[in-house]
Amino acid sequence: MSVRVVFLGRLRDLAERDEMALPGPMDWQVLLQAVPSSVRDALQDDRVRVACGGNLVADKSQLNAVDGDEVALLPPVSGG
Repeated sequence: MSVRVVFLGRLRDLAERDEMALPGPMDWQVLLQAVPSSVRDALQDDRVRVACGGNLVADKSQLNAVDGDEVALLPPVSGG
């Protein structure tokens, strides 16, 4: 099994893909090492949120995904 990482919005454009699979367990540092550098830079923005298993992770550095989890990378949302 693996962890499914889903890129949403602008992060999808930067990654040039919708998703990728990574071996679990996976923490924040492993995720940062695995994503393309353009995405890695964007993930440093405090406004980017991360959800694991459908729940928002309050502190990205505390991400702890296991096999079968979905990690969604959520870019900042703007609207008017």
